[in-house]
Amino acid sequence: MAQRKRRLVSNELTEAALRLLALKGFDVVTIDEIATTAGVSKRTFFRYFASKEDVVVQFLADMGAGIAAELAARPPGERPSEALRHAVLVPLGACGDHPDRALPVVRLILRTPALRARFLERQAEWRDNLAAELARRLELDVESDLYPRLAAGMAMTAFDTALHRWSAGDGGGESRQDPAAVAERAFAMMAQALDVRTN
Repeated sequence: MAQRKRRLVSNELTEAALRLLALKGFDVVTIDEIATTAGVSKRTFFRYFASKEDVVVQFLADMGAGIAAELAARPPGERPSEALRHAVLVPLGACGDHPDRALPVVRLILRTPALRARFLERQAEWRDNLAAELARRLELDVESDLYPRLAAGMAMTAFDTALHRWSAGDGGGESRQDPAAVAERAFAMMAQALDVRTN
């Protein structure tokens, strides 16, 4: 019960923080304001997060965990291009399903230098996790074989490109396509290279 309550408070703080940060800008919003919006004290905020940045980092951590978990759950014999495509489409599909909530947050991350730096750090971790999982699936050595890191890097580049394309638009045109649709096109271009190990 206590753990469920902690999760609820954490979710309320996260929602309030992301909404305010996306609306007003990272540098403008204070922790007091986030706490007040979430209906908790500043002290309670610090029980869950060390800073405003940590709220966004947790959002990113959840996104990355979804990618890694999805790849691990894919059928063992599936082509790498398919397995990676499905793994990357999980967070991108979630963004596309809730654009009113997700797009302002994605723009906040990509347009705030400190948050963008943390996002790139997280992507490097996700790439390493994807490489390790690919190596396991294909019975390769992640340290000595080039393929796992190259393939994971291609998948993360498709992910990053889809988010940039989606967030860059002003309301119309190709740049505001659903991010999952952009990733689908990217994986179609990369499939042959990703599946070189299975040809």
